[in-house]
Amino acid sequence: MASPFAKRKMTTVLSIDGGGIRGIIPSTLLAFLETKLQELDGPNARIADYFDLIAGTSTGGLIATTLTTPNQQSRPSFAAKDISNFYLEHSPKIFPQHSRFNFLASMGNSIKATFSGPKYDGKYLRSLTNQLLQDTTLKQTLTNVLIPAFDIKLLQPVIFSTNDAKSDVAKNARLADVCMSTSAAPTYLPAHYFETKDADGKTRTFDLIDGGVAANNPTLLAINQITKDMWKEKSEIVGNEAIDCRRMLVLSLGAGAAKHEEKYNAAAASKWGRIDWLYNGGKTPIIDVFFDASSDMVDFHTATLFHSFQSECNYLRIQDDTLTGDASSVDIATEKNLKNLVQIGAKLLKKPVSRVNWVTGKYEAVEGESSTNEEALVDFAKKLSQERKLRLAS
Repeated sequence: MASPFAKRKMTTVLSIDGGGIRGIIPSTLLAFLETKLQELDGPNARIADYFDLIAGTSTGGLIATTLTTPNQQSRPSFAAKDISNFYLEHSPKIFPQHSRFNFLASMGNSIKATFSGPKYDGKYLRSLTNQLLQDTTLKQTLTNVLIPAFDIKLLQPVIFSTNDAKSDVAKNARLADVCMSTSAAPTYLPAHYFETKDADGKTRTFDLIDGGVAANNPTLLAINQITKDMWKEKSEIVGNEAIDCRRMLVLSLGAGAAKHEEKYNAAAASKWGRIDWLYNGGKTPIIDVFFDASSDMVDFHTATLFHSFQSECNYLRIQDDTLTGDASSVDIATEKNLKNLVQIGAKLLKKPVSRVNWVTGKYEAVEGESSTNEEALVDFAKKLSQERKLRLAS
């Protein structure tokens, strides 16, 4: 099958990190971007019209699916502005606070209770995804999506993508199953099992947990997918140009982090045992370490890759690493905290374009760059609109 990326002047990529309820933050940014696209191209413009590939992990995978699932008119079922409201309505039911407090109480009761199961049973999320997505499968998305999970049985990542689903029926999973899998964060939600059939009717099984353990920031996975498809196509652009960042526009959205809070330190961690690493003072150190390390390493490698092609302007990473308290959690779904996350997303638009300082580990304003994230997204919208008009004209 011909690669959908092979013959385009620019390949456009959207990547969304995992982060539980903090998915409200990138959702707010996407709502702003979509309004700017609508100002340029009319009120019916949608995010899925402009990106060749939308990658998302965990909550980012839910957003990617929401943006690309077709309705009966073969248009996106949701506008980007609807997603934050979706979080506000459903997060308290996905992460009911009585379950959280019961879990906290059980931690002090007995060792057996500590290992009795995840904080949340996942029943509402399963019911919700099945209701909204029904039997829609990967190959039916309105643009290409890429969503990672991790197979706990095989101990290897599993990457779900629209393009693979179109070429291999065994990879054409139901979107509801993909969403449940990529969001099954250890200790928070149960692992997800499902099956598919290959072309010969043979069963393929999946035993999956959250994709964040492999790639909480899926940007490099997306770039790799594009490069792989270009090589597979053996088009005129293979060779050294197959990963030419001058031909990519990449928008990578984080879901917030708590680097400035400095939750942990070596003096305390040196005394931790297995349970302390799993749960400590209401926090989950080992999971925080895995997910934040993954996201930052991907940002570092992606930024270096684009710099090597002198194409830094083609890669925009927006992340807020100043979260504190409840805002830095993945599951404190109180009305107050959810509304605060909406405000954090709105304030992030006004902050300067920043990159990670690899000495301090914190995001700092780019030297010589005076624009805000809002202004950068306006400029990105113009590039997306121009690329789409060129395609429509040809």
